[in-house]
Amino acid sequence: MLSINIADVIAVVQTMIPQLIVLGVALVAAIIVTICAMKAKKPLKGFIRKEAWLAFLLVVVVVVNTILLGPVYSMVNMAMGGGSISDEAIEEAKALATEIAEEGIVLLKNDDAALPLAEGTKVNVFGWSSTNPIYGGTGSGALSDAYPTVDFLTGLTDAGIEYNQDLVDFYTGWRTERPTVGMMGQDWTIPEPTVSEYGSLISDAKDFSDTAIFFIARSGGEGADLPQSYDGEDTFSTEGMFGASGVRYSDQKDDLDASKSYLELSNREQALLDEVTANFDKVIVVVNSANAMELGFVNDYSQIKSVLYCPGTGQTGFDGLGEILAGQINPSGKTADTFVSDLFATPTANNFGDFDYTNMDEYGFENMFAEGGMAYPTFVNYVEGIYVGYKYYETAYAEAQAGNMEFDYDSAVLYPFGYGLSYTTFSQEMGPITNDGTTVSFDVTVTNTGDVAGKDVVEVYYNPPYTNGGIEKAAANLIQFAKTSTLEPGASETINISFALEDMASYDTYGEGCYVLEAGDYEISINSDSHNKIATDTVTVGSTIVYDESNKRESDQVAATNQFGFAEGDVTYLSRADGFANYDEATAAPTSYEMSDEAKATYFNETNYDPTDYNNDSDVMPTTGADNGVKLADLRGLDYDDPMWDTLLDELTVSDMNTLIELGGYETSAVDSIGKVMTYDCDGPASINNNFTGQGSIGFPAAVMIACTWNKDIALAFGESIGRMANDMDVSGWYAPATNTHRSAFAGRNFEYYSEDGVLAGWMCANAVNGAREWGVYSYVKHFATNDQETNRTNFLCTWLNEQSMREIYLKSFEIVFKNSNPGATMVAFNNIGTVPAEACSELLNTVLRGEWGFRGLAETDYFGGYGYQDSDRMIRNGCDLMLATYSTPQSTVTDQESATSVIAMRTASHNILYTVVNSRAYDSEISAGIPTWEKILFAIDAVLVLLIACLEYFAVKKYLAKKKEVEVEAVVEETTEE
Repeated sequence: MLSINIADVIAVVQTMIPQLIVLGVALVAAIIVTICAMKAKKPLKGFIRKEAWLAFLLVVVVVVNTILLGPVYSMVNMAMGGGSISDEAIEEAKALATEIAEEGIVLLKNDDAALPLAEGTKVNVFGWSSTNPIYGGTGSGALSDAYPTVDFLTGLTDAGIEYNQDLVDFYTGWRTERPTVGMMGQDWTIPEPTVSEYGSLISDAKDFSDTAIFFIARSGGEGADLPQSYDGEDTFSTEGMFGASGVRYSDQKDDLDASKSYLELSNREQALLDEVTANFDKVIVVVNSANAMELGFVNDYSQIKSVLYCPGTGQTGFDGLGEILAGQINPSGKTADTFVSDLFATPTANNFGDFDYTNMDEYGFENMFAEGGMAYPTFVNYVEGIYVGYKYYETAYAEAQAGNMEFDYDSAVLYPFGYGLSYTTFSQEMGPITNDGTTVSFDVTVTNTGDVAGKDVVEVYYNPPYTNGGIEKAAANLIQFAKTSTLEPGASETINISFALEDMASYDTYGEGCYVLEAGDYEISINSDSHNKIATDTVTVGSTIVYDESNKRESDQVAATNQFGFAEGDVTYLSRADGFANYDEATAAPTSYEMSDEAKATYFNETNYDPTDYNNDSDVMPTTGADNGVKLADLRGLDYDDPMWDTLLDELTVSDMNTLIELGGYETSAVDSIGKVMTYDCDGPASINNNFTGQGSIGFPAAVMIACTWNKDIALAFGESIGRMANDMDVSGWYAPATNTHRSAFAGRNFEYYSEDGVLAGWMCANAVNGAREWGVYSYVKHFATNDQETNRTNFLCTWLNEQSMREIYLKSFEIVFKNSNPGATMVAFNNIGTVPAEACSELLNTVLRGEWGFRGLAETDYFGGYGYQDSDRMIRNGCDLMLATYSTPQSTVTDQESATSVIAMRTASHNILYTVVNSRAYDSEISAGIPTWEKILFAIDAVLVLLIACLEYFAVKKYLAKKKEVEVEAVVEETTEE
């Protein structure tokens, strides 16, 4: 669940200022009248006082109504909605979460067959995090508190493994709470007692068992990337009204070490490991982290026999880890990222994080979360080009093998992409390849050659022909994969592999300006991981195929041609030429922090953007407010371009369209005139959570754990389970899945993104989307695109990259999803592409997404905080239809509602929103449009209150008149008596 955001609280209060002023004036007036009435005589004095407060009460009723039906109408609607998840759906989800862990946990090392543990084995568990592990991430990816979690120790118990309770008691007595890593504040402390605090516990533990588990964990989440240096100024505080703020690297001063990163062993962890390995000859390391850590230490100690990689487990996944340790489940996970020996020796290392322009002060904008309260443009250079993750390491290895460079693969890479061990052994036999000129296919027969039942993964890679200095090409490229069913010892399964020949084409930015399949021999291999080939064959392309406008790829609706030249910038990109001869130059840290004059001329944010500058005088104002008698439900199932859509859209008023566009935060708004119902849209990537009602589903393991299963069927089941629970909650839109790239191990949201590889990520994501769609739920596939770091994501972050890497790396997973599933929606990234906000990038949202890929549906901003660049006028004119805003703001409201250009854009945005909604579960059955129930109740309460005020007024007047008459009679009597 998302926490309260002080900026939103302030903004919501600001929307109520007129009503609050009226209330304040009425209160002051009532007080003044009450005081002044003291000079009046009875009964007039009492009557005036009553009238003043009855009037104030009436003002309160009116003001509360105008607030509820005005500024906070949308939020109240969401708070009053939603259903409840059935017990059956919850139990199904729990079982699936465990299954994901069973198949997604990766066995990285298993010397001497140390695992599985023999039946009856007791274990000593070392590491504070064993008592408080990582289940997922923070921010929109957080888990619901409504469901209990199976922790690591419970997972051991459930698997029948007894652990040393003395160690557990020591840890829980030492500390109970995990440090806060939130969106607004992060305490990166890695809790661990000093070795001296253990006393005799470690030596005494040898009497309990000769086996030790060394458990380490790392957190991560939305809003911040992981520290690359584990030291710095402590600005962290938990004293704020709205939670934590600032940064702390560690509250354990002896752990602070600027030479280390958060993804290395801390000083205290290192000291503990030294002590554990000195006392135990059988040590099992459990790595509970979604981010690929530096794990070279596991080979520095002969006592470390086994290593298990266990990303966030969700709410039941630690049962899967216990089962694997006990041998009840045979591990079958494979890594979704490359584990390198030195995270600061990667091609991305010097160009990830915080880089501030020094010549962009005129574009500064107020941002309460930025340093000094002002945000200024920042940048990041994707200098590595297409050589991300294993694509660099395998290509460098190939170049070294060819004698073109010096490169020691074994010292650079600890565990390759796609790597994972099993308790059994398998053989894979590759059948003959068939190539019909369109599709490449062959069979792979997998046989369990060991003595334990298990599953294996077929990984298929291609190595294209490369010309030195020609189109950039990696030497290893995953192109397809599949997972077997459970194979008993001796059993076999034959898997058919097929992929499109055109999928091996490379993007030729500087030559043809489109995809090109060059002539030559393409090595096709089945691998145990990205580095180790099991068998190979060849597909020969006789002549070069150019996929230009006259010969588009079959999977494209429009040929993919150069669109992103504006995002290349003044950057030197890594090239394979001459054995990566330009590596040092290309991968060095930036030397210039100034934006070029050419780029500045194209830079716009709220300081200088005016929508009317882009109006087209030849545009014709479309029809609005027509009475055609068509309802949205009548359009269900019709093509996007069906003529009836124009008939419906003609009925919308400009106000209708503006409401649809500006209020899209966790909803799509109702439009009564066309029978458009309000729909609920909810976070997040590992669950479905309604931040307004508190309703939420069980949390699943992190996306990277799902990717590590390499099992498309599991990804499909995950989506189905999310869809079922969303349906129970009356939720139609899911703010997920997320499929950005693991460009760096330090990226804060790697837990909710699948992989460093677009093919693995794309197919896992597409299956999750298809699963949710089976329940009529549309998925906001996010964050489209290049939102690959959290640092500066809302601080005008200009992302510079070349066209080839944009298409082959950062759009690849999205392309697979949009071409092979039906999301219905996408959430667009916060960052800029070059100087252009992704949320206002027509090349991305119109040319590529809707043109090349043929997507029909809505595009929504990420959370609408304004940030000095989010502007609905600019967004809708460039393909982003819906503002993720829960209340009206000057930026979310379309300001130009007069020009034909703007109204046409509003009409298109409305079309996209309505098309997605009418083809969702929201219109699966009889719909109920009209006034929400809570609004009817409000009107009923209003009627009662007005009646009450009227009654009080009646009795006040009646009493006043009676008293007045009584006073008058007394006066007459008194006058008569005096006479």
